Amino acid sequence: MTSKRNSSLLPGLFVLRVLALLIGCSGLIWGISNVARGAISDDFQNLEDRLLQFETFSQAAGMRTLASPIAKQELGACDNHAQRALLLLEMPLADAALRSGAVQDFDQHIQSLESRSRQVLACAPRDSLVWLLLFGIQVEHGRLDDHSFDFLETSYETSPNEAWVAVRRMAVALPVVLAAPEPIRQKILAEFQNLVRNGFLDIPAFSYLNARPPVRALLQSRIEELDPLSQKAFFEALPRYRR
Repeated sequence: MTSKRNSSLLPGLFVLRVLALLIGCSGLIWGISNVARGAISDDFQNLEDRLLQFETFSQAAGMRTLASPIAKQELGACDNHAQRALLLLEMPLADAALRSGAVQDFDQHIQSLESRSRQVLACAPRDSLVWLLLFGIQVEHGRLDDHSFDFLETSYETSPNEAWVAVRRMAVALPVVLAAPEPIRQKILAEFQNLVRNGFLDIPAFSYLNARPPVRALLQSRIEELDPLSQKAFFEALPRYRR
């Protein structure tokens, strides 16, 4: 594939890598194949819960689950826990395909993620994580217009105060904060500030250290508005993430 194609994927590469990092994509194998052999929705809810708690899984196990007859045919379109579990499984696989240069596999994963996301939202229109995923897909395509940021805004509206969504949302949104419309930009910066204030330091610290200078200046101004104890805790967290 041409260098132009690879260059166009760079924003999405960062976004998908962040999502893959947040979900976990290598190491532990804990019996996903058992899920693929059963049609019990509770198994998929357990899978979703464990993925959201950052448990890791092998790419081979994830691919087997996604290719299973249950995942392809037998799950109900509105079995939201199962469908979201499959979304969480596929995001790191898309990231792995992108990093390996398997562009066709990457495109197939992205199409699958987008189709499944819209299917979930047809049944659960207030699923904030899925709105965030759709925004990430827009970023991957290089679409940073007002329509794309509508997906991010809907994620804020449907889950403004849940930290487990907020850390993921900030990791995806912060790299493109300068392209955001002003009202969305302020929400991104406020969420960063609130996460630090409430002691959720890992992703804010990682994002701060990896931010471009203009973005870091915006974040620095938000840090300076916090109380001294919050500022101290944040800056003490930074050395853990310095390269």
